Amino acid sequence: MVVKRGVPLHARILFGLVAGAGAGGISNAILGASSPGLAWTASNITEPVGQFFLRLLLLLVVPLVFSSLVVGVAGMRDIRRLGRVGVKSLVYTLVMSTISVVIGFTLANTIRPGERIRPEISQQLQERYAVDAEKQVAAAPSTTADAPLMKVVKSIVPTNVFTAISKDPPDMLGLMFFALFFGVGLTLIGEARAKPVLGLLEGVFEAVAKCIELVMRLAPIAVFCLLFTMTSRFGFGLLSSLGWYSGAVLLGLSLHMFGVYSLSVAWLSRLNPLDFFRRIKTVMITAFSTSSSNATLPTALRVSEENLGVPRDINSFVLTIGATANQNGTALFEGVTILFLAQLAGVDLTMGQQLMVLYLAILGGIGTAGIPSGSIPFIILVLATIGVNPAMIAIVLGVDRILDMCRTVVNVVGDITAATYVARSEGADLKERPVPAAVDL
Repeated sequence: MVVKRGVPLHARILFGLVAGAGAGGISNAILGASSPGLAWTASNITEPVGQFFLRLLLLLVVPLVFSSLVVGVAGMRDIRRLGRVGVKSLVYTLVMSTISVVIGFTLANTIRPGERIRPEISQQLQERYAVDAEKQVAAAPSTTADAPLMKVVKSIVPTNVFTAISKDPPDMLGLMFFALFFGVGLTLIGEARAKPVLGLLEGVFEAVAKCIELVMRLAPIAVFCLLFTMTSRFGFGLLSSLGWYSGAVLLGLSLHMFGVYSLSVAWLSRLNPLDFFRRIKTVMITAFSTSSSNATLPTALRVSEENLGVPRDINSFVLTIGATANQNGTALFEGVTILFLAQLAGVDLTMGQQLMVLYLAILGGIGTAGIPSGSIPFIILVLATIGVNPAMIAIVLGVDRILDMCRTVVNVVGDITAATYVARSEGADLKERPVPAAVDL
């Protein structure tokens, strides 16, 4: 890491984000989404550049997750401490996910966005995104194969870890289970015999971290390209068509982000909320631009350790698990979306059915893949369960990208609040130290 006096990374990423969104939106408004030149530019220039950056980050996630989690678990050197940290992380995740879903349900039942969209707009959206919806429905896993407990077992415990990581996207829950189990094994065989393996994995972690530093140099340009591609194709018109639905989701995410998280940081982590958000702004901007908790994980690990003082062992454990298992923003989004589509379809859910959806949304927030649009397959399954045509997912696909960007920020910030809470409860000193004036990766 090189410290420079100049424009900090987060400012350059933010500039790229605003410039890309503005340039794409203006081009869409002036030329139209059907413009051959605009379509060619998005398909052949900006989209490949943006995807190159995103795929480079995702390429590094598997070795980063495995090495950081094993080193974090083995670094605790005490199974009882590992158990305490694990229980605290789980309880925090469940409580925060429940609060987020309750917020979403309250807003969906109060605003009732599904009853405010005009039928002709609904029909147009279904026709426009029908092909994408059919692909999503076809790709969704079957709901009839296994009993609920068996589904949990199969989703967490892989029969072959190499098969789990060779999937696209990788089975992160399976990889994390193996890493946790392997880390516990290293702890139990004793420090002398575990030292060579831990030395190797620490080297892997450091090498991957250095690769991430190199990749992040591309972030400002890549973020410009990612945002240009999205807004040049869809513009901002869809937000107005689905204004009530989008507004309900964004309001819920804002309440959870700046209300619930601020209280958690102040009461549980004993940090100043404004200072907390200021210190993690690079993480928030990265999460917003990539729409991926997994792709943001490298930045989150670095920032929470360097800017907040979270010990590396706790940091590695909580943030790595949280990238897949602690997705409060996703849980809130899933709850609002399911109720919105049920309202739009005229399906009047009973209190019992809503409680079932609430329960499923909490579980969905824990098990959803930390990649762009990773919650869509889960929503399709729940829609089929409550008697709503899964193809209606087409209605929200147009605005899912921008909402995905926002909920990913909430997901990642939730992981960091969990890490600071666990660290404080374990006696760590989270000093409010000065942040370097400019950190260039």
